[in-house]
This record gives sequence, C-alpha cells and structure tokens, in this order.
Amino acid sequence: MLRLDGDVVSLRAFRKDELDLLYQGQRESEHLVGTPDRERLRERVAHSGEWHEGRLDLAIEAEGRLIGSLEGRVPQRFAPPGVCEIGIELFRDARGGGRGTEAVRLFTDWLLDNGYPRVQASTDVRNVPMRRVFEKLGWGFEGVMRSFMPDGDGRADYALYAITR
Repeated sequence: MLRLDGDVVSLRAFRKDELDLLYQGQRESEHLVGTPDRERLRERVAHSGEWHEGRLDLAIEAEGRLIGSLEGRVPQRFAPPGVCEIGIELFRDARGGGRGTEAVRLFTDWLLDNGYPRVQASTDVRNVPMRRVFEKLGWGFEGVMRSFMPDGDGRADYALYAITR
C-alpha cells in the first residue's frame, strides 16, 4: 500500500471506518456535482492505496485525522499513455495552512517519479485557492475549458493546469 509522508500531511489508504467522514465531506463540498454515491465511495475506500481500474485513491491525514481525499486517474480514452490526472478535496475545516499544497506536491512528485511524465488537473476558474496551489508548485496554466462542468442550471468554465518531468 502506498504511503507518502510530508511535514504536515500523510497520503495513505483509507480505513474502512472513514467511509462516513469521506461521504459527509463530499456532501458538503461545493466542488462536486450532484450527491456522492455511498456505494461507489465504499468501493473506492476498499481499493484505496493501490491502482484499481485506472484510479488511485488516497486519504489525506494531518494531526492524526482524515482531512480530505486525493485521487489519480489515468484517462484511458482521452489522453495518451503517461498522463495522470489528479483531483483533491479538502474538508472545509482543513483548508488553508498549506495542507492541500503539500498533498499535491507529495503526490505529483511521486507520480512524476513513477512512470507519469505528465500530471494534469483542472478546477473551476473561480476556485482561486486551488489555482494558487498549482501556480505555487510550478504547474503551467494551459487554458480554459469553456462550459466544461455542469454547474447548477448551467455549465462552468474550468482552468487546465499541468506539470511535466
């Protein structure tokens, strides 16, 4: 099982008893579209810490408690080999203080050192804190994907960022 330790956060497999915390954190997220599917989350928790069906799910822990999730996805149909897309969700009470920045840095470094010469991510153009994380870590802004993600009654523009070895 993969485990990455930083100064403040650790990335590790989820424990089964964290399913309810993860579910609640996703229900409170303003970044997720729709309601999270508890059974899908249960499967992700069960397979976390290892690649499973093109996905690697990790818990973000700080000070001994779960503060969010991080995932790597290998987009089989839409990208060439060697590309990994990441997503991060910090629980509201864990935002700020550099925890998300450290989690993204740890995971990105690991991916770049383990067979993925390109790591990419996208975020709502209005998500200034996430955009700052990418910029602080040296990711390049690659453009805006117009009307990319369903958002309420319309669609939101998303900023695409990437870093390469």
